[in-house]
Amino acid sequence: MLLIDVYVPRGVLGEQERVHMGRRIIDALMTEDDSHAVEVLDAQRLLTHVLVHETASWITGERPAADPADPPRFLVRVTVPASWRKEASSYFIRTITEVLAATEQQAGRDGARLFQAPHAIVLVNGISEGGVGLHGQAMGSLELTELISRPYRDRHDAETHASAPGRDAGLLIDPVCGMSVRLEDSPLTLVHEGKLYAFCHGMCRRSFADEHGVPLAGP
Repeated sequence: MLLIDVYVPRGVLGEQERVHMGRRIIDALMTEDDSHAVEVLDAQRLLTHVLVHETASWITGERPAADPADPPRFLVRVTVPASWRKEASSYFIRTITEVLAATEQQAGRDGARLFQAPHAIVLVNGISEGGVGLHGQAMGSLELTELISRPYRDRHDAETHASAPGRDAGLLIDPVCGMSVRLEDSPLTLVHEGKLYAFCHGMCRRSFADEHGVPLAGP
């Protein structure tokens, strides 16, 4: 779940440019690759919103005073559950800055400057546990993981993701989110009914354990 607020000086971008930029941010963050299953990405898209704000009064601390619209400055606030923030911050910052740079290039301005001057600031804020409200109730990280992964889990049998003779023993699929996980890169595993499962994140591991009644021990 993501809430992305993008602040731009008034008049810098037209309506279609703002809409296009917002859609590009979502598409860039939700790229369909081996990171997660399509069902999980689609569920994340339903909970992702980009709000583009035109700011009438924008004052910078530069000396001498600078016009924040020439060249345009950008301020972005990404709000996510706190448990996601540390792990995903670098990805959010890099990906969103790349989209802003591409938007500037399409407008005939120097997009590369966003990687050289402090003209695009991205702040990643974490919401405290239980601070997200959906369906009229407060949800924690585990409940959000369950909500986002449920469409995938309902369509795929967890046993098909377990290690088995003849498979690449070093590569497994997270049974919760569908992400490819190399055992050498992740210590997050569980054994259930004699089969080994690997997970990309502690929340996926905990969600699987709760659903199947597997006791958790270790990381």
